[in-house]
Amino acid sequence: MRVTPKRKPTLMPLVALGGLCLAVTLPALSSTVHAAPPVAYKTITVQPGQTLWTLAERTTPATGDVQATVDQIVGANHLATADLHIGQTLKVPR
Repeated sequence: MRVTPKRKPTLMPLVALGGLCLAVTLPALSSTVHAAPPVAYKTITVQPGQTLWTLAERTTPATGDVQATVDQIVGANHLATADLHIGQTLKVPR
């Protein structure tokens, strides 16, 4: 039976892995992140007969998407349902 000597581990796999990590992370770190512009909100008090849709219609520009504004109102106010109550205060986009 022939005994083969053990090979000494080399650093080459570790160097290759480090180079791969740099090749993947450097472009991601150097890219510019474009965030959406901040939305300015005003606070309103819900009046009788108002719904999320009517509030959104009032604040959405003519060429805007009313549903997107409803979604913004729901998100900004952490609403679980579309039910509004008279006297409730809400943040709505300006």
